[in-house]
Amino acid sequence: MDRSTQYKIFNDPVHGFITIPKGLMMRLIDHPYFQRLRRIRQLGLAYLVFPAAEHSRFSHAVGAMELGQRVIKNLREKDTTISEAEAQGTMIALLLHDIGHGPLSHTLEHVLVKDFHHEQMTLKVMESLNREFMGDLELAMAIFENRHPKKFLHQLVSSQLDLDRLDYLKRDSFFTGVSEGAVGINRILKTMRVFNGNVVIERKGIYAVENYILARRLMYMQVYLHKTVLAADALMGAIFRRVKWLLDAGTVLPMPSYPLSQLLTGSFSARKGVSDELMELYLQLDDHDVFLSLKQWAKASDPVLADLCTRFLNRSLFRTTFLPQAEMEQAYEDLKQRTRQYLASRGMPEDDETIACYLHSDRSYSEAYKYRQEQLWILDDGKAVEFSKAVDAQHIMALSKPVIKPYLVHLKEI
Repeated sequence: MDRSTQYKIFNDPVHGFITIPKGLMMRLIDHPYFQRLRRIRQLGLAYLVFPAAEHSRFSHAVGAMELGQRVIKNLREKDTTISEAEAQGTMIALLLHDIGHGPLSHTLEHVLVKDFHHEQMTLKVMESLNREFMGDLELAMAIFENRHPKKFLHQLVSSQLDLDRLDYLKRDSFFTGVSEGAVGINRILKTMRVFNGNVVIERKGIYAVENYILARRLMYMQVYLHKTVLAADALMGAIFRRVKWLLDAGTVLPMPSYPLSQLLTGSFSARKGVSDELMELYLQLDDHDVFLSLKQWAKASDPVLADLCTRFLNRSLFRTTFLPQAEMEQAYEDLKQRTRQYLASRGMPEDDETIACYLHSDRSYSEAYKYRQEQLWILDDGKAVEFSKAVDAQHIMALSKPVIKPYLVHLKEI
């Protein structure tokens, strides 16, 4: 049989040619639940700052799976026993690890459904697919949930140095053009091995790991928590809070997206888990539902909603100002008064509900190396040594400290 008939080849700008075995893997990729990820931006609203950051959750998921194939091949060469079923289960877990993301990735995660995290939806979708595929995802789910006895397989999917992070750092750096986020993936993959049942890095890969931790810090500072990205997220959040407030007050609004209208008018909560109804509605949503709705709401009779949507569509964004915590309260009160005056000068409502649409306070949080929660290990002379003790540079411990930056998002005009 021609070997080419057994595989599908994707051409990826980050990892090159990706070879995917036909059968279960391709049937999962072709499933509508997975194809939906093509319509969800990996970096949410970061495209408003980095024009080429239009890549999707689909390409990231396929990229993470490809890294899984490479690592499994390398580990087998180092005499780690991984069966074909375990290899496939790990690759499926990597492929589906983000299938529960909603429109614009993290931007609206906590706006549409109360007490919601995308990991809950991911597991719910995997359970649904497992039923549809007659139990073929049992092993993948065990690996995803860390129920499989070989813990290192779960660590490849979710850990401080997992394949999800390695792909998104490399991919996000590529598409944003932020070269400081570039990671030496190949050296990290080649120096991974299993020691006492856990993933460790050989000593010769220590500087690639150091670069990885530094790259995470820089990508958070320059991309994920960029001040304009934070402002765009705040504006989008304000739009949806305004819509929900108007709907609760009985205002009739155009609702071009049925699943979005159901979520906005319902009282869905994931506190006790994700229901079948919530899953079906959520999986009908993608970025197009949001942008189509914004175009309609820009014509709304409510002047606040119309203004917010028009600002977003025309990229007339708010401004983010970082401040010391001690100055936040006074600055907020000053800006609140100036926002009220600005709205009044334009003949717009100036109540507290409206002001909250134009003034937002929050804190950005990043932690490059979660030293106290889950440590990285370097294999040195037959012993596993915690990363900060194995590396020469002392700045690694500094990178393990969370960076918390209070900020205000407000009108540029004031």
